[in-house]
Amino acid sequence: MRERPRICVIDGQGGGIGSLIVRRLREAFEERVEILALGTNAAATMAMMKARANRGASGENAICQTVKEVDVIIGPLSIILANSMLGELTPRMSEAIASSPALKFLLPLTQEKVTIVGLRREPLPHYVDELIQILKETLDV
Repeated sequence: MRERPRICVIDGQGGGIGSLIVRRLREAFEERVEILALGTNAAATMAMMKARANRGASGENAICQTVKEVDVIIGPLSIILANSMLGELTPRMSEAIASSPALKFLLPLTQEKVTIVGLRREPLPHYVDELIQILKETLDV
């Protein structure tokens, strides 16, 4: 991993999940990591930028190109489900994300007709707490 790990947070619709993740990453790691906000739309990107991501971009091409060059990808499970997020997440995006060499941390949240058997249901902040702990153990920053 590079000197300052590049973490990509991907979200869609209003960016609520992504903005919480970005805010908590910034609190936990301050400026020791670079946080890239990738939204399926401009509203999601803007929400994550307000939460203090370093840089942001929106749309299919931005996501497909950027995920090739980051160390970590974080987002809800639906970022690897083609046509999820009311169709905002295109098949090309889901393929690029799933195929990226980056470490992927997916939160088991989805509005799609997908159930992950064996997982406990927790509120989003609990999942983000667990994510931060895992990242602290994984990243050397």
